[in-house]
Amino acid sequence: MVLGVFGGTFDPIHFGHLRLAEEARAELGLERILWLPAGQPPHRAAPRVTARHRLDMVGLATAGNPYFAVDPTEVEAARTSYTVLTLERLRHEYGPDCALVLLVGADAFAGLASWHRWRELFTLAHIAVSHRPGFPVAATSLSAELATEFARRHLASPARLTDSPAGGIVTFAMTQLAISATQIRQLL
Repeated sequence: MVLGVFGGTFDPIHFGHLRLAEEARAELGLERILWLPAGQPPHRAAPRVTARHRLDMVGLATAGNPYFAVDPTEVEAARTSYTVLTLERLRHEYGPDCALVLLVGADAFAGLASWHRWRELFTLAHIAVSHRPGFPVAATSLSAELATEFARRHLASPARLTDSPAGGIVTFAMTQLAISATQIRQLL
């Protein structure tokens, strides 16, 4: 099984998130996408909307799509939502042979070296980085240590995700939509 893992604050969820998940599923050959709304995100100010409401919004937005499932664990946990802890739990739940693929945008990937226990992410999952067409991830401003990891772990083809359950980095161009959660919050 190749399982996509899509975490985020989703404050609020919008068509850009849904588009990223659908395009990742098609481009990377993912069997399912597991949506994980963050209860207490560590890299930003507290969301305007409660974690429970954000979880409900993700559930409503993904309902009816047989390839999407919502995991409430981060919202229900009474701790900061660290990706490495979530991936450790998922690795335990899905077993050592399931390929886990963490979906992130190019901007989030560029800041990966600031994440809690970030190097351990590669022992738990592959990382799939979405980018704008014509702006490959290699051209993104990456720290020296992350650029080294990218060069060492980059997989030439998404088909290689099934070679191992974790450790690789793949990239895929995503259709850009003129929408963002920040923009939606400002309009509200």
